[in-house]
Order: sequence, then structure tokens, then C-alpha cells
Amino acid sequence: MADPVAQGGRGVSGVLEYLLDPATWTREDGLVDRLVEHVGISALALLVAAVVAIPVGLWLGHVGRGGFVALNIGGIGRAVPTYALLVLLVLMPAPFGANVPSFTVALALFTIPPLLTNTWTGVREADPAAVDAGRGLGMSGWQLLWRVELPMAMPLLLSGLRLAAVQVVATTTVVGLVGGGALGRVINTGFVSQDTRLVIAGAGLVALLALATEVGLGAVERRSGRRSRRGGDDAPEDPVPGRSAGEGAGTSAQGAAQAAR
Repeated sequence: MADPVAQGGRGVSGVLEYLLDPATWTREDGLVDRLVEHVGISALALLVAAVVAIPVGLWLGHVGRGGFVALNIGGIGRAVPTYALLVLLVLMPAPFGANVPSFTVALALFTIPPLLTNTWTGVREADPAAVDAGRGLGMSGWQLLWRVELPMAMPLLLSGLRLAAVQVVATTTVVGLVGGGALGRVINTGFVSQDTRLVIAGAGLVALLALATEVGLGAVERRSGRRSRRGGDDAPEDPVPGRSAGEGAGTSAQGAAQAAR
């Protein structure tokens, strides 16, 4: 087998030159097109997974049932190889095949478990005292979920979203192995042509994209956690001096009940 380093400067030393060439990015099917395609497929799969998993996780957590289902779906989802599922979908007749619907379904099924598990866990771990207080104020089930349980579950929900997003960005690479595009095609083309520049460039862009996703969503998650803790620590002060704490709490409860209605 020919040495890839000796083939026209295709080794590691040529990676920088390859990446600095404007044509590498701007030509048809260049790195810009593949990067946009990679982000688009990842975002679409994450959106589909979130639309399915988050409402189900919120409902199961609110009613206090289905924990076995949520946890086992998470386990099964992690056990099924995404590449195997993707190959099966690509071999199926229309509307599947080597197209975006197949890629989206396979990646969404892979992304659902962390979203479902974290959402359910977040709602179930909501402060029981706050939940009981909401019921005591006359909140309906929907109001209780929306105003009490969901805000408390938000840090864990965002943690699941961050984990799912990083996983799907990294896993979208396998799309290139079944005739799809994205950055996986750049890596696959590099292996086939023994062009190390393509392999390193594609893998490096995937790693940077996953790292940017981790950092960005991690910042959102930390900000949400600080707001949640700050909201829990803040207590309304009684505007009437000299009134007892019990009277002030009763007035606050009446106001919250009116808002709930």
C-alpha cells in the first residue's frame, strides 16, 4: 500500500495548507456545505427527539407513573447501535432510503433516551413541599406542572438536552458511511482515497462542533441553575410593618391562589 504521506503532500503536514485554501471551503460540496449539512441533520434530529421525549417525560413525571418505562427506554436506546439502525432504514423502501428522513429517524431514536430520562427525573425530584403548596393554593394539574414542577426540573432537563445534543453531533458522522453527506462523507472520502488531510479535517471539525455545543449549552444550563437557585432563595417580604409572619404568609397564599385561578 502506498504511503499516504508521500502522495502529493497528503500527510499531516498538508492539513493546514488544505484548510487554509479558500476553495476547500467554498467549492460545491466543500467543507462549508458539509458543515451546514451536519449541523442541519443534527438539529433536526434533536428537535424531533425533543418534541417526542420532553412532553412524554413531563407527563410521566407529573402523574408519578411510568418510571419503569422511562428508565428502560433509556437503557434500550443506549443498547441499540445507531449505525445498525441507520443501515436498516437506508435499505427500506420509500420514504426511507439514503435520505434525510432516514438519517433523522435513526438519530432521533438515539437522542430520545437522555431527554426522556432526565425530564422524568427532573419532574419527579421537584420539591414535594412546593408541589403540596401549589395544590393547596388550588392550582390545576396543568398549572402545577407549568409553574412549579417544570421550573424545578429545568436544570436536569437542560442537562439531558446538552448531553443529547453533543451525542447527536458526534454520531451524525456515521451518516457519511451509508451514502449520506455531512462531515462523515469528508472522513469517509479521506479513508477511501488515502488522503489524510480529509480525515483529519473532517474529524477535527466534528470534534470542534461537539465541543462548541458542549460549551454553549453548558453555559445555558449553568445560567438556568443559578436562576433556579436564586428563585428558590428569594422570599417575598411582607409590605406591612409589624405584621406577623403567619399573617403575611396567608396574604401571599391568597394572592398566589388568585393568580392560579
